Amino acid sequence: MVKPVYNLPEPEADDAEAIGHWLETLKGRYPEDERLLLSRACDWLARCQGGCRLQTGESAVRHRLATADILVRLNMDAETLGAALLKGCLEQGGVELEGLKREFGHPIVRMVEDLARIEKLTNPRSSAGLEVQATLADKDRAQHEENLRRLLLGLSEDVRVILIVLAERLHLMRAIKDLEPERRAQIARETRRLYAPLANRLGIWQIKWELEDLALRYLEHEAYRRIVGLLSERREERERYIQSVIALLRNKFAEIGIRVEITGRPKHIYSIWKKMQRKGVDIDRIFDLRAVRVLVETIADCYAALGVVHGLWPHILEEFDDYIMTPKGNLYQSLHTAVIGPEGKVLEVQIRTHEMHRHAEYGVAAHWAYKESRGTDAEFQKRLLWMRRWFEGHEEEVLNEGREPAPSGLEPSYIYVLTPQYKVIELPRGATPLDFAYAIHSEIGHRCRGAKVNDRLIPLNQPLKSGDRVEILTQKHPAPSRDWLNPQLGYLVTARARNRVRQWFRQQDFEQHLHEGRVLLERELARLHLADKPRLDELAARLNFKRSDDLLAAIGRGDLQVGQVVRQLQGDAPPPRSEPEITLPEARARLAVPPSSGSGVVIEGLADLMTHLAQCCKPVPPEPIIGFVTRGRGVSIHRRDCHNIHHLQGAERARLIEARWVEQKAGASYSVDLLVLAADRKGLVRDLTGVLTDADVPLRGIESHSERSTDTVSVRLTLEVRDRTHLDQLIAKLGQVRGVGLVRRF
Repeated sequence: MVKPVYNLPEPEADDAEAIGHWLETLKGRYPEDERLLLSRACDWLARCQGGCRLQTGESAVRHRLATADILVRLNMDAETLGAALLKGCLEQGGVELEGLKREFGHPIVRMVEDLARIEKLTNPRSSAGLEVQATLADKDRAQHEENLRRLLLGLSEDVRVILIVLAERLHLMRAIKDLEPERRAQIARETRRLYAPLANRLGIWQIKWELEDLALRYLEHEAYRRIVGLLSERREERERYIQSVIALLRNKFAEIGIRVEITGRPKHIYSIWKKMQRKGVDIDRIFDLRAVRVLVETIADCYAALGVVHGLWPHILEEFDDYIMTPKGNLYQSLHTAVIGPEGKVLEVQIRTHEMHRHAEYGVAAHWAYKESRGTDAEFQKRLLWMRRWFEGHEEEVLNEGREPAPSGLEPSYIYVLTPQYKVIELPRGATPLDFAYAIHSEIGHRCRGAKVNDRLIPLNQPLKSGDRVEILTQKHPAPSRDWLNPQLGYLVTARARNRVRQWFRQQDFEQHLHEGRVLLERELARLHLADKPRLDELAARLNFKRSDDLLAAIGRGDLQVGQVVRQLQGDAPPPRSEPEITLPEARARLAVPPSSGSGVVIEGLADLMTHLAQCCKPVPPEPIIGFVTRGRGVSIHRRDCHNIHHLQGAERARLIEARWVEQKAGASYSVDLLVLAADRKGLVRDLTGVLTDADVPLRGIESHSERSTDTVSVRLTLEVRDRTHLDQLIAKLGQVRGVGLVRRF
């Protein structure tokens, strides 16, 4: 996007004259106190930018005045005009923000700050996104442009800021005729792709049409000249025709008592050119070259007027649109019809109320005129809420609510952040750098180890804001943390990211169990001197598993005893029976007895099933637990927060049953896995195992992995603890070892 470039020649002698003349034009439009505020803003403007010129050769002061004057024509309030005048003060520097606040108040200065943010984002160095669009596919380019528009909307919660941006762009387009052709074309492309659709989204047709026409003038110059020439040649004939139609319609409406205002509808060059391109026809086949607009008092009058028009002339069915009952995305409302009018010529007629017409011409700007003229503060706030929600892309939601949205929707639902290459990414409000990483690619998320936002390191659970530029720091190997799935820690907001993390852990757990099951089976076969390689697929089918990998993973999880599998291979035992589906009422009908498995757990109502502690979560007392009735090895006991339990669905959830710890036997111990992340150094493993030795804790296994790119190491410890209190004490002691950054359950 294009940023005005300032030079510093001698000050213009007529800046003060231009300011004085503009202030005179405000008399009768704004009360005296508001004119005084704008006069002070002009004084600041003259001091900050007097003598500066834009790249177009225009005085910077006149540019600000022209921008503010466009906003006057949109009936904007004095605060908006003040912000438009003061915008250049922060750009030039040398102005203290606190001084501006004291002089003009917080609302104006907040708009000036937002304008400065947008200016910084849209300067040529950071606007590569628009120029890169030419290399994208049409669908991708359209989405990219829409995200850019939403990004601009999201940078300020005050829509008046966007109106100032559009007004400044309109004046720039009016003033670029003397620039070099290449520079002019670049500005025109930006205008057509970003700013004109933005004006359309806000419903400001006055600005939209002029931006589109001016962009066409510089991008399709020959087509523009041809259409202008043809319209000029036929202007007299067309105006005569339109006046005769208007006279006929006035008489008909007067006969039935409908008060109307009828005018010829102005022709916009871009809309004619676009229809010619879309329909592949010449200018003579464009229906709305001869067009009238009918303004009435009420919606009922709209449909009565439509009946009159269709009664006078036959209408073209496929050219009828009812935007009153089904408004456009920017809440534009009108009836559009095309008829075979006098002399057999196609005539387009638009019918709308005066209120609809004000919205069509001024869009969101009409809401400030409403406030100044007759709206209460409560009604005005309701209109602003309505407006905010539809320009964020919630048009259908707003329309379905019958235009009575709830007050909770004032804050945007989405934010728009940038990649280092300035691609725009849409995320839900509250999203974090981790959500951003997974939005780019699952692998980027899995390997994420940190994030920079606007070139500063921030925590991975810090919410992002619209306009943030995010860079993800990655490590060589994927290593998500289970903490990311803890909603209390706030790492992930998006369902997509949470699902990717869960899928990764499910796959890792499965592969770990698969490996452990294969090792256990091979070890048992070697012990029994069974040299023949078993046919696992056939064996899996006999034991009610779909695949051999599922069979081996069940062994690794502890859901299936390796001895049962070996006996099947030897033919010494029938297949283990699947435990029948049992309901909780049936279970409660049985007597509860202490288990014989030594796990220290009582299962509610099941006297005939043994229990074992699940290897996926390895519960220790007194953690809350729950039982799962397996199909081959009694009841497996899980922590209630075990991710495998959380992901059970349908009939599998019916196999859950209540369980509780009983008083533990003296000397009872429980296996747990701990993950230690630390700076890589000599003697680390020795220091960790020393803590366990001093605490008289049995160490059953240890694995470590170094990450050279980050000089860190991860150590997995398998050890025995008495209970959760004992475990927490060990975690605290291990965390005190030099260089250790994190200790947690694996």
